[in-house]
Amino acid sequence: MADFVLLDRDGRVLIVTVNNPPVNALGPGVPEAIVAAVNQGAADDGIDAIVVIGGGRTFIAGFDIKEFAKIVSGERQGVDLARQVLAIENCPKPVVMALHGTALGGGLEVAMGGHHRVAVASAQMGQPEVKLGLIPGGGGTQRLPRLCGLETALEMCVFGDPLAAPEAMRRGLIDKIIEGDLLKGAVEYARTASVRRTRDLRDKLPHGTADLSDLVELWKAKAAERMRGQEAPLAAIDAVTAAAWMPFAQGIEYERELFERLLHGEQSKALIHVFFGERTVAKIPNLAPDVQPLAINRAAVVGAGTMGGGIAMIYANAGIPVLVKDTSAEALERGLATIRKNYESAVKKGRLDQAGLEQRMALIAPTLTYDGFERADIITEAVFEDLELKKRVFAELDAVARPGAILATNTSTLDVDVIANATQRPEWVAGHHYFSPANVMRLMEVVRAKSTSDVVMASSMELARRLKKVAVVSGNGMGFIGNRMFVPYRQQAVMLVEEGAAPEEVDRALTDFGWAMGPLAVGDLSGIDVFWLVRQSWKHLEKPGVRYAEAEELLYQRGRYGQKTGAGWYRYDAQRKPHPDPEVLQMVRGWASGAGIAQRTFTEEEILDRCMGALVEEGKKVLAEGIALRPVDIDMVYVCGYGFPSWRGGPMFWAGIT
Repeated sequence: MADFVLLDRDGRVLIVTVNNPPVNALGPGVPEAIVAAVNQGAADDGIDAIVVIGGGRTFIAGFDIKEFAKIVSGERQGVDLARQVLAIENCPKPVVMALHGTALGGGLEVAMGGHHRVAVASAQMGQPEVKLGLIPGGGGTQRLPRLCGLETALEMCVFGDPLAAPEAMRRGLIDKIIEGDLLKGAVEYARTASVRRTRDLRDKLPHGTADLSDLVELWKAKAAERMRGQEAPLAAIDAVTAAAWMPFAQGIEYERELFERLLHGEQSKALIHVFFGERTVAKIPNLAPDVQPLAINRAAVVGAGTMGGGIAMIYANAGIPVLVKDTSAEALERGLATIRKNYESAVKKGRLDQAGLEQRMALIAPTLTYDGFERADIITEAVFEDLELKKRVFAELDAVARPGAILATNTSTLDVDVIANATQRPEWVAGHHYFSPANVMRLMEVVRAKSTSDVVMASSMELARRLKKVAVVSGNGMGFIGNRMFVPYRQQAVMLVEEGAAPEEVDRALTDFGWAMGPLAVGDLSGIDVFWLVRQSWKHLEKPGVRYAEAEELLYQRGRYGQKTGAGWYRYDAQRKPHPDPEVLQMVRGWASGAGIAQRTFTEEEILDRCMGALVEEGKKVLAEGIALRPVDIDMVYVCGYGFPSWRGGPMFWAGIT
């Protein structure tokens, strides 16, 4: 116990400080130590009440996720957190939980085992287990409804989003917000607290069950819309609503059964792989041990279009002043207007307040010249995807950037070595490939060219962390990791249409698998003209005698560029809703007949085999060539940047390549 909790007294109040830095995770021995400390206080005649508080920067951030994998593998026995929380709740003396930082997952379940909860205003509390393909397993689905009601419990367990302390107090999860010193306030609260066991509360539960079926169906619809294909949200709905009609002990047992099934299921394994994958890809093997990231205090961006504006926003969001250059006042005005519109949208959705909008806009300075670029610590080029244009821009940047400034290109397909060699400092050049829209998408491919220095790589990865991006290192090859693999994946999709499948059949098979969008719909969104231009830059790599998809050329020739023109693989209405278009089938069938391509029907399984097979096979090549460092790097590129279902773990994990 001495290792994981520290004991102190304030008069007749026992203070139990959880001591498992850095985040007081509930690893082996920690919940047992808390229970032992509470029991010690219960047995001490000189103690009237107990306060449990987290040491360091947080209360209890949750269960130690590494332990889940050990339990599944049989390396260690499961943890009966529900029984340990019940032991805390059974204490005959008042137990007050004092929350700061975060109380998440098992940490919140421990807190709900206390008789009262107090918190500082900045504290956050939540049940995010669903993001690991799980539900709360320590009684959370049964105690939350008793404290907050079914709707709040469903919201927290089905979606996994946390509550800030003021909102948590309004909903009944905590009893008081402490101003000033948390421990002092918690001790004072404990002196007059009573024993009030959460499991005995019934006021916020419905008295009958007649309306539960409607509530269940409503939340299943919400889960299907926001978390399509995932099992854990549905299990959370079942467990939470069981609190309304099962006795507490039976509800705890039902929760345990659901938790165990999910823990040993494939979706949880995949989501835990993703959780650790995001942390793994942040580490670059074989960097010089003494390399230190550079401080990035000022930034500049060349180009105020969609990508340049999005990149400027992510710098401003991180509090970094950024210059944005374009070649005309009109382009700058359009770019700044788009940025403001995006921020205004965030304000309307409650994600930002007006003061925050103005603060961020003030960090973005438009310019028609390179004046001020000499003070930037990093300059990112985001001009049109044309190699000669990018080389010219980098030659100009070489002349104005200060020594030691990082020069980054946002190219998605072009040779970073060629771009870097347009300067006299190629060691300071790297690819920073953001995904559109840059202010929304989490992925950033950090492309290492032949001369890119360790300090530039280390600084790029640290910058990505600061910008709240998932950065994945890629070698310098055509299309890097993501686009290199996406091309053969889409090629198969187009060839399936050439051979008789309808576009909507191909896309439906992939979205039913879990992709956010089908490959043909992605072409319409990004622009058929964009994919056409990319293919032109790659066409010299195509091998003689090998069949490649050609039907998209027909769309390009007819000006069917996708959503931007109202027609591509689909026809689009005024709201940009796609509709199957017989003209596409007629056009492709006519071309296929002339090309001698036999027509047939395809099952969903055949479509998946063709498209996913092409994706995985290209992934193997990317690994063999050293473009990707590890299979997990490919997985994170696709989960974070391409809409691959996280609950399948990424294409390589799905294929059993780890």
